[in-house]
Amino acid sequence: MGSAWTFQGQPAALGATTVTLIEGNSFCVSAWNGDITPGGPQGVYHADTRLLSRWELKVDDVPVEPLQVLGAEPYHAVFLGRTRPRPGRAESTLMVVRDRYVGGGVREDVTLRNLSNEPAGCVVDVHLASDVADLFEVKTDRVTHVPDVDMVPTGSSLRIFSPSRSRGVTITARESFAVPGLLSFRVVVPARGEWKTTVQVNPIIDGEESQAWFSELHPVDHAEPAVRLADWHRQIPGVITTHAGLAKALRRSREDLGSLRLFEPGRPDEPPTIAAGAPWFMTLFGRDSLLTSWMALPLDQSLALGTLRRLARLQGTTEDPLTEEEPGKILHELRFGVPTRASLHGGACYYGSVDATPLYVMLLGELRRWGIHREAVEGLLPAADAALSWIENYGMRRGPCEGLLWYRRMTDQGLVNQGWKDSFDGITFADGTLARAPIAVAEAQGYVYAAYIARGHFAHEMGDHEAERKCAERARLIRETFNERFWLPDRGYYAIGLDGDGRPIDSLASNMGHCLWTGIVDEDKAESVAHHLLSDEMFTGFGVRTLGSDMGAYNPMSYHNGSVWPHDNALIVAGLIRYGFVAEAQRVSMGLLDAAEAFGGRLPELFCGFGRKEFPVPVPYPTSCSPQAWAAAAPIQVMRSLLRFDPWIPYGQAWVAPALPKEIGDLRITGLPLAGARVDLLVRENGETTISGAPEGIEVHYEPRPPVSMLIGHRG
Repeated sequence: MGSAWTFQGQPAALGATTVTLIEGNSFCVSAWNGDITPGGPQGVYHADTRLLSRWELKVDDVPVEPLQVLGAEPYHAVFLGRTRPRPGRAESTLMVVRDRYVGGGVREDVTLRNLSNEPAGCVVDVHLASDVADLFEVKTDRVTHVPDVDMVPTGSSLRIFSPSRSRGVTITARESFAVPGLLSFRVVVPARGEWKTTVQVNPIIDGEESQAWFSELHPVDHAEPAVRLADWHRQIPGVITTHAGLAKALRRSREDLGSLRLFEPGRPDEPPTIAAGAPWFMTLFGRDSLLTSWMALPLDQSLALGTLRRLARLQGTTEDPLTEEEPGKILHELRFGVPTRASLHGGACYYGSVDATPLYVMLLGELRRWGIHREAVEGLLPAADAALSWIENYGMRRGPCEGLLWYRRMTDQGLVNQGWKDSFDGITFADGTLARAPIAVAEAQGYVYAAYIARGHFAHEMGDHEAERKCAERARLIRETFNERFWLPDRGYYAIGLDGDGRPIDSLASNMGHCLWTGIVDEDKAESVAHHLLSDEMFTGFGVRTLGSDMGAYNPMSYHNGSVWPHDNALIVAGLIRYGFVAEAQRVSMGLLDAAEAFGGRLPELFCGFGRKEFPVPVPYPTSCSPQAWAAAAPIQVMRSLLRFDPWIPYGQAWVAPALPKEIGDLRITGLPLAGARVDLLVRENGETTISGAPEGIEVHYEPRPPVSMLIGHRG
């Protein structure tokens, strides 16, 4: 999940004692006592800008000692602390409560509670600074000094602003006295009483100050983020299970996905999209947002519709080597930063992704299968056709052989690798040698295959037999070419890709699990693929590694060369189930749930790929995003796969045939959205399954869905 605008390495680590609060494209990273200390990645961020790089609360010139952090909503936390002991006392009698809300700025309600029988006099200082740094500068530890950051105090307010970047912040607190870099209070806290104030942080973007979404002008529960989150909790399905670890993971998934939703300014009625992850990727991504929306379909199908619509509005229309935009191409990421990156889209688009474009068509087809938003889905067909045109006219013409999807960056500012393993060393040969562009990665071929199958179904339903025939033929050709060029018969697995000379990049990697998911793998090769994915070289006990332990580039502490990614494993589980490898899918699923339990229920973006026999708990990856969208959606995708739940609403059918591990026990899902209705699903420990509330005209089959023929019009 790298960024072409920034780096070919990884972000700075936040540390295990930081607290991250998020809401939309705003977030705050602080220390355990609530302070933001300069010199690192902590800060208050909005619109890809660090608005505050210092925010330290001191009582009598001493920092507050942390006691506890009470997590509530994703945008809200309460920091509990105490001051140093008062003169003549052995222990502190002043408690400090910092009640913080993040969103479009910050609101913090500060309370000093006096636990003694005497009034307590003290000086409370809030030290403040802003470097007005772009998010990318912070993320890569390349913050440059901005010489024109001015601090202007006015009464109880402090305005910090950079004219050159046209960004800044206004901080206001009742009863304070403002000087440059400081809001100061002279306080007397009554015996057994309290003193309170509110610190309000409002952003200034493009010279315009706006009110933080949580304002002291109205109650917290009336703020738009609070109202939206309450609506989210009312609408999403409920899950009851006797497996505590699964219940915790799914509960955490629902919370995190709710917090990562993005609402487009100026479009209040538009469905939300989903950000890639906190803290560094709180923006719309192509690949990440599409895959997350796919995996979250059992939870909320509006995420898929909102993501598809927003990406269609940002779809490439022209050729621009600097941003890698081309007609029909789906973007890699959308950013809002310093004015030099502004664009007509209201943000800076970078298009260096080979797989977002076919994934767009895949998701549109999958949303159609769920039978919801039919008119809106059909209205996006021109965007899908433009995406397929980009594949044919650009992506398939970049490599040494025809019929495959290739990538290579257009300038030295772009990403070297443009599949999901997009670090500079993410694609290597078995001996560790870096692959050279142009490159055709295995999973992207599967995505293209599935995209043509999806588009062919649209054509079939509309009676467009010529388009149906063309889609079927293109799908057949890419499947044949893939299985001929990528299969390594002496190894028994698929190459991770082909290089610029057409040579197979022969590493044993997890990418072929995505190929199982898309159905591009020939039946006679699937068993060997499954065997290798579950081999000791690949399976750690907690998940499948990105790269086999016997490969030259293997490093279990690397980003893409031996680590374990939950979303990767969720798609592998889906692929194993698709080809009938139930026991293997259950093994990966339970390993992933054990990892989630070790991480407190929240799966991180990735974790280190050490074997479970060596270390009995998963080892964290230091710069992993958490929460992260497709990691949050992974447990939902795993459960859908194990339930073998396959709606095919345009054809009036749905299949469900649970293959849950014995450890799961009973499972009940209520309010599952399907074809505009809400259904309840009950699975007993003995496998007995019932669905109630299915829409009229939908036939439910309590058996696995039969393999879908390559012929587009096949209804089974």
